[in-house]
Amino acid sequence: MHREHTRTVQIGDRVIGEGHPILIQSMTNTRTEDVEATVSQIRQLTAAGCEIIRCTVPTPEASKALPEIKKQIAIPLVADIHFDYRLAIAAMENGADKIRINPGNIGSRERIKAVVDTARERNIPIRVGVNSGSLEKELIEKYGGVTAEGIVESALDKVKLIEDMGYDNLVISIKSSNVLMCARAHELIAERTDHPLHVGITEAGTLFSGNIKSAVGLGVILYQGIGDTIRVSLTGDPAEEVRSARLILKSLGLRKGGVEVVSCPTCGRTKIDLIGLANQVEAMVSEFPLDIRVAVMGCAVNGPGEAREADIGVAGGDGFGLLFRHGEIVKKLPEGELLDALREELENWHDDK
Repeated sequence: MHREHTRTVQIGDRVIGEGHPILIQSMTNTRTEDVEATVSQIRQLTAAGCEIIRCTVPTPEASKALPEIKKQIAIPLVADIHFDYRLAIAAMENGADKIRINPGNIGSRERIKAVVDTARERNIPIRVGVNSGSLEKELIEKYGGVTAEGIVESALDKVKLIEDMGYDNLVISIKSSNVLMCARAHELIAERTDHPLHVGITEAGTLFSGNIKSAVGLGVILYQGIGDTIRVSLTGDPAEEVRSARLILKSLGLRKGGVEVVSCPTCGRTKIDLIGLANQVEAMVSEFPLDIRVAVMGCAVNGPGEAREADIGVAGGDGFGLLFRHGEIVKKLPEGELLDALREELENWHDDK
């Protein structure tokens, strides 16, 4: 597996690469200059499971805010820089644990070297990011359009540029909103580098469509053993990115922890408000730091069997439901009492199976 053989990169007090757990990232959407709002959002994201946070640094004022932000948060901070090399240097001087740049829009070789020299002095990792939307004109012409091959060549050219300056503490990010192109690009680059890879489907879209595209794309890439850190990019609350990333990793067996809710799709046999109940259960279980499965089933066909396979479960009847624990029926309850019964089970959970 590629991720077991990538180099280790330390970002603040966290480590990626060489088979370490895949870390979840997100990005603030506050004005970084607004320390209070930015810290508040980072804390919310941390509580949701974010492990590395990225903030945009588009102004000198934003770079000056980083020290105060860092004092008040508990996860590594990555500074996102575009166009102005001086902001990259200032961000590192102000405590950024890592910087994200696209050397293609930073400017001349001298300016890139100034950034690299500062990173080397402080041993700060550089994420070299290339998106399909920023692919160089000559590579578009060479490959007859935006292609996976072009994205990979662009990224590796930029990596070589920095390595030739004597620095190799790097993370590579190659992203596209085209799921299949993105997957193919990661397959290609995994064959040609041992730098850790930051994986995501860029500009994936809204909560609905973006989650589907991200799950498909990240699923394909991660299942092949590629990827050391991920971000799910959604147009919406960044906390949703974190929750989605956790579920993607857990679904692939790459992350443990957190309650997994399984529920049936409903049919004409369903005689309780299963949709409402399942949504309430999913919201409720986020409060509990347990590594268990909760089943919410709607009828007597598959319900009892699925509920028995879960750690805790309910199977609906006609206005009532059966509560299961470790495959055994605990009690029969009116529909309106099922949610509270599940909460009580979670509050008093201990694995005595």
